[in-house]
Amino acid sequence: MTEPSFLTAVRESYDTVATVYVERVPPPAALDPLSRAMLAGFAEHVRTAGLGPVADLGCGPGRITAYLAGFGVTAFGVDLSPKMIELARHAHPELRFTEGAMSALDTADGALGGILAWYSTHHTPPRWLPQVFAEFHRTLAPGGFLLWGDYVGDERLRPTSGYGLPVSYESHLLPLDRVAALLGRAGFVVSARLEQEPGGLVHRPRACLLARKPERQPEASGQD
Repeated sequence: MTEPSFLTAVRESYDTVATVYVERVPPPAALDPLSRAMLAGFAEHVRTAGLGPVADLGCGPGRITAYLAGFGVTAFGVDLSPKMIELARHAHPELRFTEGAMSALDTADGALGGILAWYSTHHTPPRWLPQVFAEFHRTLAPGGFLLWGDYVGDERLRPTSGYGLPVSYESHLLPLDRVAALLGRAGFVVSARLEQEPGGLVHRPRACLLARKPERQPEASGQD
């Protein structure tokens, strides 16, 4: 099957900027307090539920994956970019990192206790998001948690450079309500949302959604 062109563009672009990305993007400890609180709360939910590991999808150089592991969560990372995976493995050899696309995960049904999609879906065209969110739902265990965080808005961006280097990806910023609705259609129940306006460490509108895959309904006993 031919790979969608947006995946090729994302892979090639992040291979190009990977080394500079590591130099310029602040570590998780330097995130704004609300983002750190959402990550910590997600980790506590996943750890308490004990349903399986967390997949950090679009993990980049693995910093957030390691940050989650620091909360006592079993976590691994997945990214399209071979160069990003190489950097993640070098920086965090104790953790597992694999190449892959979040639209077609190499993970068994119900194998995950949590999924983190942290600023990793905005390069996905909106028509592909239902397939991506369906993969999230398929691979999460019943009762498993999803933390989605990304930029929000209502525009399509076509940058020619990123971190000072040429890139060919696009960014698709969607209203938060639309993202929440797509998650609902995929079978998730959103339990918390955080919206942040620009200011301080926040340079453009962004948001987080905490959602859960419902637990299985009890089977009928066969009695009236």
